[in-house]
Amino acid sequence: MNVNKLVFKFVSVSFSILVILLVIVGLIKLGTYCYEFGYRVFTEPPIDGEPGRDVVLQITDDMSEHEIGGLLEDKGLVRDGTLFFAQLKLSAYSGKLVPGIYTLNTSMEAKDMMVVMAAQPDTETEDTGEEP
Repeated sequence: MNVNKLVFKFVSVSFSILVILLVIVGLIKLGTYCYEFGYRVFTEPPIDGEPGRDVVLQITDDMSEHEIGGLLEDKGLVRDGTLFFAQLKLSAYSGKLVPGIYTLNTSMEAKDMMVVMAAQPDTETEDTGEEP
């Protein structure tokens, strides 16, 4: 009878140690992924070096910022659309992207693309010298 209790205790302790080790390994993997993702938010290089290639894309009114990141990934302008979305949310350009047709280059960094897509179109007004 004591042997059964001893075996059960050994299995119970072994199982507890295994669960603790799996949790520790999982936390290490999660921490590594989060660190690498956070590092890439600030250091992600362009897809290509100069001169790169030009890519034309259209941003519409109904597109979310996450969808824009996915479009940039599909067009080969960024490696990871979710990473672009995170970069956009952490930048001053969040919520400021303007719908339109843009020509971007694969040698541009994400911030450069944001600057282009957030630029307000120039409105030409004629100054006739007359007051309204």
